[in-house]
Order: sequence, then structure tokens, then C-alpha cells
Amino acid sequence: MIYSDRQLSQKLERTEARAGADFAATRRRVSPNREAEWIDVAGAYAIFDGPQSPLTQTFGLGLFDPIADAEMQRLESFFLDRKAPVFHEVSPLADLSLMPLLNERGYQPIEFTSVMFRMLDAEIGRDAITDVRPRVIAPEEGDLWAGVSAAGWVPEGEDLGEFMQNFGRINTECSGSFPFIGELEGHPIATGMLFIYGEIAILAGASTVPDGRNKGAQNALLNARLEFARVRGCTMAMMGALPGSQSQKNAQKKGFQIAYTRTKWQLAEG
Repeated sequence: MIYSDRQLSQKLERTEARAGADFAATRRRVSPNREAEWIDVAGAYAIFDGPQSPLTQTFGLGLFDPIADAEMQRLESFFLDRKAPVFHEVSPLADLSLMPLLNERGYQPIEFTSVMFRMLDAEIGRDAITDVRPRVIAPEEGDLWAGVSAAGWVPEGEDLGEFMQNFGRINTECSGSFPFIGELEGHPIATGMLFIYGEIAILAGASTVPDGRNKGAQNALLNARLEFARVRGCTMAMMGALPGSQSQKNAQKKGFQIAYTRTKWQLAEG
């Protein structure tokens, strides 16, 4: 029996924080002018990847060491000095003193995430028939993976497509990443990312091009990633989803359970 307690939350939040730190270090190596970086303040990892990046935030706030005004000021300065908004992903298992501190400092809740996990103690297998073939990409296929991923997220011609292409390309270079692609009749139609840090695997980066949807691609990629992680010695897999979403339901069908619902807080401007 795995209980949804503080110890589990520390494992899950630290693993996601390690993925963010890995991404920031990779971004700085590949694109030094971006000045991506991360710091550890009282056990919370603060990640900076540019003012508009979804990774620019903290993970693990109040889960490891006490947080008071001094620690909050240091974290806020880390972002504000770089002209970035201040976001904290906060587990409900964090110390109870954090809630009034966030209120006093002018934070507002803006988003919820179902943090989910499952154990990898048995062969995953296949539960649906599909012609989609998932595989880990070759080292030289990073641009291909990023392009397919971006095409699934952003309609062709929109400016955000370039951002997503670059974001995806950095993901493929991270030390803990294993980028998967799903092919139908030899053509790439979907992507899925797997990160491995220690004994925990993170599933992310699910994207399917419009013409490739409803063909079982993401189910095939999910099965392949879970089995890959299990064979490599992982004991647990985790992922995040919007509460009540189809992604959450699909994960629950594959044995994931909700560990807790995390809240994203934003510091009000001014």
C-alpha cells in the first residue's frame, strides 16, 4: 500500500523539480544567451527559463524545510530580478504555515493539477490493437521529434509553433530524457516524452498531429514508455493532468491513481 502522504509528495515533487533543473542546465548549455538557471531555497527548486516559459516557477515549496519571509523574498527576487512572473506549484502536503504566508504576500491560486502515480511492479503489456509503432528516437532525430510535438500542440502558422519547437528540442537533449515517437505506416504522427531520475519516471510531452488523432497513438506511446521505464529499473511512474480531463481518465485506466491535487499560485503584480 502506497499512501498519499508527505513522503510520497516529496518524492514526486523532487523528481519533477529535477526534470526542471535538468532542462534549465540543458538550455544554458545549448543556448547560453537564454541565461536559464535554477537555485535551491529551503528544498524548493526555483527554475528560470525565460519570462514566458511554463517551466519558470518553483517546485516543492514548503515540503522540505521551513519557509518564512526571508526564503520567500529570496525566491521572489530570483524571478523579479529577471523580469519574470512569480509562480509556485504547491502540494497540499506542504507545511500548513505556507498558506497564510502566501495570502499575506499577495498570492492568488490560478491553476490545479492532478499529480498521479502508479507502481511499475509488473509487465505493462498492450490493452488495445493499433497499427501505431512507438520507439525511442535516434540521437539525430531531435528536430523531427520537436517538429511533430509542436505540430500537435499549435495550429500551423501560429507564432507559438517556433517556441514549442525550440522547447521540444531542448527536452530531447536533457540528460534524463527518452523521447518517444509514434509512427503509422512509417510516418511520425505522435510524440511522448519519458524522463527518468533515479527510480521514478515522468511521463510528459504527449502530442498528436491533427491527422493522426483517434488512432490509438497515445495509448501505444503510454504503454511503451511505462514498459521501457520498468525494464530500466524504475519502480514508479508519475504524471500530471488537469483534474477531470480526458488525460486524467486515460491515465486512471492504465492504473494511475491521484496522489493529490496541486495548486499553482501567482504573486499579484504591484
